[in-house]
Amino acid sequence: MDAHAALMDEIAAEMQVTARCTGRDTLSPRVTTAIAKVRREAFVPPGSQAAAYDNRPLSIGHGQTISQPFIVALMTELLDLKESDKVLEIGTGSGYQAAVLAQLVDHVHSVEVIPELARHASEVLAAEQCYNVSLRTGNGALGWPEEAPFDAIIVTAAAPQIPPALIEQLASNGRMVIPVGEPRSEQDLLLLRKNAEGEVTQRSVLPVAFVPLTGG
Repeated sequence: MDAHAALMDEIAAEMQVTARCTGRDTLSPRVTTAIAKVRREAFVPPGSQAAAYDNRPLSIGHGQTISQPFIVALMTELLDLKESDKVLEIGTGSGYQAAVLAQLVDHVHSVEVIPELARHASEVLAAEQCYNVSLRTGNGALGWPEEAPFDAIIVTAAAPQIPPALIEQLASNGRMVIPVGEPRSEQDLLLLRKNAEGEVTQRSVLPVAFVPLTGG
């Protein structure tokens, strides 16, 4: 079994183990296909390619990481994406999560605060033929108001509280997945839903550890 296939088995096993907390014991066929299709080795630094299919986060420089594949899969699954959904990602990083999302929806908008990471992610996404991702450099806590509202928002860094702008930019019947908490302390992965009347509900999914969401 190759490393990518072994990783898919690890993700499937971890979905089973965490099902009581997450409410999801398996990935949907669409998310499974997306995770299997994206070449994680394209999104890690050259010195880390041997570990590309380890089920753990890896450093990508600038104090940032490429998220653990299981967490990428779970967060994607929780969004319940349809092909027609308009998606906002906060924290492009390496571009790996954006590449997974790009397999599932017509278009992804992604914001990255660190210019060097944004430039590199843009290059890698183009090389991997993910042409349906638009990137901008800026403060992710402000979202992308010109393109709002979004059917789904995914935040890949931990905020001390949910940025109000992101709640505002979430469409009616929209979903948001975001880690909330302070650095080096307990963080919760939250799933938010906004109903047709604009009321927002949230639930805690799992304890997680993410790098902090930073402004620019």
